[in-house]
Amino acid sequence: MCTNCGCSVVGEVGIHSHTHENGHSHTHENGHTHTHENGHTHTHDEPHQTLDVGQAVLAKNDRLAERNRGYFMAKNLLVLNVLSSPGSGKTAFLERMVQDIGDRIPTGIIVGDLETDNDAIRLSNSGASSVQITTGTVCHLESDMVLKAAQQLNLDALDVLVIENVGNLVCPAAYDLGEDLRLVLLSVTEGEDKPLKYPTMFKSAQVVIISKIDIAEAVEFDREKALENIRKMAPQAAIFEVSSRKGQGMTEWYGYLEKHLKKSPVSAVS
Repeated sequence: MCTNCGCSVVGEVGIHSHTHENGHSHTHENGHTHTHENGHTHTHDEPHQTLDVGQAVLAKNDRLAERNRGYFMAKNLLVLNVLSSPGSGKTAFLERMVQDIGDRIPTGIIVGDLETDNDAIRLSNSGASSVQITTGTVCHLESDMVLKAAQQLNLDALDVLVIENVGNLVCPAAYDLGEDLRLVLLSVTEGEDKPLKYPTMFKSAQVVIISKIDIAEAVEFDREKALENIRKMAPQAAIFEVSSRKGQGMTEWYGYLEKHLKKSPVSAVS
């Protein structure tokens, strides 16, 4: 995973609002180099120590995640970490959610992508406050990135903060961002065995969304097999079957969301 392959060594990460007015880039402070002072020799009898760099990376992120969690809790925010492989429909799902309930459940969205701010602009046009994180070569978001992005939003005006993670079912599974709920999307076009192929991601989810159900028949999606595999890997997860394009199944998801809010939603105008 990331802690071993080296993609957690970050160069420049861009964090900016969809208006481009506050864009900036920064360098992570955790990278460093060192040299030996006054060269020395040693014998083969000296003990050798192995440093698990992966554990050190995750330990730091976990500490920062707890800081995030306390900060978000003080703001009475429900924080969602939304994950999936590329093209599973994360942005369409969030776009539909904001359009349907954004007026009474104010939502801010942090979008993670390797490049471009296309999704942040798209979500902003739907009515959400949005901030884009461009990670460059990094295939996941980390806690410090999320906090810096969140501080560009008016959190006091929000009920829900959504973190739309980088499209990837491997590396993001290892990184706690301080969220309350982890949502994993599985589209009907991906195959019923995705939960078996990527068990760590699904085992860490509180919610699994089966997306694009309006085309399930066309792609010969085996619903029962998919549900069986999800329940095998994620028996703890609530499962929702939705079509963001058609609006199918979204009402059930909104009901679940409202039960987890930390602020009372604004009453709908009749």
